[in-house]
Amino acid sequence: MDSGNIAWLLTSASLVLLMTPGLAFFYGGMSRGKSVLNMMMMSFGALAVVTVGWVLVGNAISVGESVGGLFGNPSSDFLIATSWADYASAGDGEGLIAVGFGATFAIITVALISGSIADRAKFSAWLVFAFLWGILVYAPVSHWVWGGGILSDAGPIFSEDWFPQDFAGGTVVHINAGVAGLVLALILGVRKGFGKEPMRPHNLPFVMLGAALLWFGWFGFNAGSAFAADVYASAAWVNTTAATAAAILGWLVTERIRDGKATSLGAASGVVAGLVAITPAAVAVDPWGALLIGLIAGILSALAVGLKYKLGYDDSLDVVGVHLVAGLWGTVAIGLFGTTTFGSWDGLFTGGGVGGLTAQVVAALVTIVYSAVATLIIGLAIKFTIGFRVSEEVEVAGIDLAEHGETAYEEAK
Repeated sequence: MDSGNIAWLLTSASLVLLMTPGLAFFYGGMSRGKSVLNMMMMSFGALAVVTVGWVLVGNAISVGESVGGLFGNPSSDFLIATSWADYASAGDGEGLIAVGFGATFAIITVALISGSIADRAKFSAWLVFAFLWGILVYAPVSHWVWGGGILSDAGPIFSEDWFPQDFAGGTVVHINAGVAGLVLALILGVRKGFGKEPMRPHNLPFVMLGAALLWFGWFGFNAGSAFAADVYASAAWVNTTAATAAAILGWLVTERIRDGKATSLGAASGVVAGLVAITPAAVAVDPWGALLIGLIAGILSALAVGLKYKLGYDDSLDVVGVHLVAGLWGTVAIGLFGTTTFGSWDGLFTGGGVGGLTAQVVAALVTIVYSAVATLIIGLAIKFTIGFRVSEEVEVAGIDLAEHGETAYEEAK
């Protein structure tokens, strides 16, 4: 890479890193006032432990020499910090910042999961989970899709003509995190009073600020995944903006028809739904496809967030309704609307047949199964050893004071 492209990747990595504090504001605002600090700390905690795990071994599992297409050889790039001399002598700025760029993706993916267990998880247990999940779940799935593993064109399942497309993380990030969030929500159980008493966002300006920061950082997420300041990055930028704008409208119209009001929470949530849905398809569709993907994502997610009350699982901040649902839709939509303008093959409705659609569905299903099983094992192991959930007394009084010795707001005196 020339210095200009390396500069773009450095910028993109910084933008993606900003997404995690942005998520902290988004989730923190959606939480209740007595648990906002804990919710924000879960994002900052993920930033800390996932980065350490990535430098130690996660990067090697993700991009190291493939072992049967299942994971990268951990010894091939173990403890990346010992390799500074190799990068320096080779003048390999691209390879070095790619390590950091990959770390920011791992961080935000793990942090997304925390929204499903707001108000009731021990902070120490969360840190253990985040560290293990980043290494044992995120890194292998990343290898499958982006490291030449089983869900790539180099793997044993697909051909060079038909293979899954995931430009920036529909399967690796959003389906993966959404499934993990659902499993953790089931392991920890519902919050006291769930479905019986209101659990409204305590600070909607925080939510909107967080959505804005996420949108800004997402340009590094999607356009940065081109790994160059080129026409692919430009296409990803335009499609990301178009899909997100359409998703806001889709969510707000759905709210208006269903509830009679178009809310600020709906607008912010629509932003995230659109960003999630276009992530895998950022260069796989033309702008009309991006608009359609975003519009439908906003509608689907607006409807899906209410499923937890009907099905009885307590996904506190709608990780399932937004990230899993919109991530699935965006991944499958490539098989419907994909084009070869910048993508790898045409979709079902653009003259390409069912091959691409089949590849997208298979990739989604494989990710769902692995993420669910692996998360279940890690979550149950933590639950039955150090414990995952706080006591009922702590949950009722407020997790902030018990877990962190602080409160977000001084009580009026």
